[in-house]
Amino acid sequence: MSKVAHYLQEHLVGEVMTGTDARRYFASDGSILQIAPALIAYPRNENDVRKVTRFSWQLAERGRVIPVTARGAGSDLTGAALGSGIMLVFPAHLNRILELDTKTNTVTVEPGINYSKLQQTLHTHGRFLPPYPPSYEYSTIGGAIANNDSGEKSVKYGDTAGYIKTLRVVLANGEVIETSKISKRELSKKLGLATFEGEIYRSLDTLIEENHLLIDRLARDSRHNNAGYNLIDVKQKDGSFNLTPLIAGSQGTLGIITEAVLETEAHNPQTTLLMAQFDSLEFAQQAILELFEMSSRPSALELIDGNVLEEIYRLNPNQIKDIIAPPFPFITLLVEFEHGDKHLKKVVKKADKILSRNALSVLTSEEPEQQQQWWKLRQTTSAILAHNDGQKHAAILNDPGVPLDRVREYIEGVYSIFKVLGIQTGLWGHAGDGNLLFSPSLNLAQVGDRQKAFRLMEECNKLAISLGGTISSNSGDGRLKTPYLESMYGSELYALLQKVKQIFDPYGTLNPGVKFGTSLDDLKAMINTNYGLGHLYDHLPRS
Repeated sequence: MSKVAHYLQEHLVGEVMTGTDARRYFASDGSILQIAPALIAYPRNENDVRKVTRFSWQLAERGRVIPVTARGAGSDLTGAALGSGIMLVFPAHLNRILELDTKTNTVTVEPGINYSKLQQTLHTHGRFLPPYPPSYEYSTIGGAIANNDSGEKSVKYGDTAGYIKTLRVVLANGEVIETSKISKRELSKKLGLATFEGEIYRSLDTLIEENHLLIDRLARDSRHNNAGYNLIDVKQKDGSFNLTPLIAGSQGTLGIITEAVLETEAHNPQTTLLMAQFDSLEFAQQAILELFEMSSRPSALELIDGNVLEEIYRLNPNQIKDIIAPPFPFITLLVEFEHGDKHLKKVVKKADKILSRNALSVLTSEEPEQQQQWWKLRQTTSAILAHNDGQKHAAILNDPGVPLDRVREYIEGVYSIFKVLGIQTGLWGHAGDGNLLFSPSLNLAQVGDRQKAFRLMEECNKLAISLGGTISSNSGDGRLKTPYLESMYGSELYALLQKVKQIFDPYGTLNPGVKFGTSLDDLKAMINTNYGLGHLYDHLPRS
C-alpha cells in the first residue's frame, strides 16, 4: 500500500497519511464496529476526490479492488464511516459555506462543514436547516445527506432529502455529475450521453420502467425509511427524473458528494413547550396520534420512558433535580410548537386538551429557561451513552421506525425482548416519527454480552418489520443493519436494490460492505471489544 500512498501523494493537492496512529483513529466511528483503513487522504478540492476514485476504478479494471470510503466527523452509528481501503476525510479542507443566497433562501456548502457552524450562520440571517440530527453539534452536512438524517424537528419538517436542491457528486469512475429534478426532455438528453453518467441514466430508467410495480412495494408505513435505496421518488408520472433521492441516504455507496445546494426555512427561536406525563403506553400513543393529526403539527414530539429517568437518577440524580422526582412516570412526552402561527394560542390550547385527556399531568411554558430545564430530560440520554463502569452502553440498534399507531406494540415488544435477555435499558426518541432508540448496557469484551447484542439486533429488527416498519428510519443501514435488509424487503426487492448498486458501482469500489455484502459472521469479526465514544467526548455524544 505504500506505493499507492506515494502515488496519491504525488497527484493530490491534499495530504495522504499511512501512520499507525492515524489508521487506528479512523478504525472506529460511533458504531460498535472497527475496520482499519489502509491509508487516509484529506482532499483539498473536488479534483482530489476525482483522482482518488478514478485511480481506484482503474485498479479495479485490472482486478485489484481498493475501496474508497467518504468520512465526515465519524459519528455514524452503523459502521458506514469505516473502510479497509482509502479513507477520504472531508472536514479538514472541504468545510466551507460557498454561498448564502438570501433571495432564494438557499445555501451552498461543501460536505465537510460542521452542521452546527452552518446552523449558526443561518440563524444570523433568520433561517435554519430543520432536519438536523441529534449529533449536529459535531457532525457534518455531508454525513447528514449521506444518511438522509432527520431529527427532533422532522415531525413537522421532514428529512434532509426534502431540503436538497442540487448535489455535485463524484461517480465511481471519477466523473462529476449534478443531481436535481430534470424534465422529461432533459432526461432524453441525459439518456443520449456517451459517458458513464449517460450509462447510469439509461440503465436506471430501464430498471424503473421494467419494475415499477415491484418498486411500489418498497414503500413502508413508517414516517421515514432509509433502508436500501429510495427508488420510489426517482421517476415521476410526468416523466421527470431526479437522482437526488438515490444519493441521499446511500451512505457513499453510489457516489461521493462534493457540494450541496440546500433550501432553508424561516427560523423562530420562540416556542411553547408542553411536558406531559403518562402512566399508560396506550394513553401516550393516543396522544401522539392526535397531536400528529393536528392542522398545525408540533415542531417536536419527543419521548422518554421511566427506565431512562431511573438510570439517570442512579448515575447522577442532580442532573434532573428540581425537574422531576421519583416515582417517575411511565412515559414523558415533550411537545413543542413554534411561534409565528397566528392561531398559536388555539393550537396550544387544543394540544393541552389532547394531552390532558390522556396524561397524569400537563405543564406548559413559554419561558426559555424553564424549557431548557425540561429539555434536559431528553438530553440526559447523552449521559447514559457516555457512561462507562465496565459495562458500556452500546449503540447496537438505534434506528428502527414503526407506524405511529404501532408505537405501543413496538415498545411493549422491546421490553419483552429485554426481559428475556436479562438486559436493563430504557427507550427514548422521536415519538412523532415512530422512531425509538435504546442503548443497552453491555460489555462487548465478553462473549455472552456479544451474543446478547446480536440477539437484540435480530429480534428488534424482526419486530419492527413485523409491525410494518423499517430497520433504518432516521439514518442509514451502514454495515450493522445490512444483514437484515433482505429479510425486510424479500429476495426479489433485495435483488432489485443490488442492481442499483451495480449500475452506479460496477466494480464495488465505493464503500463496499455498506447496505450489501456484510453478513452476521462478518459483523462478529468486526466487533470492537474496546468500544467507546472517546473520540466524541469533546462534544458529548447525542442520540
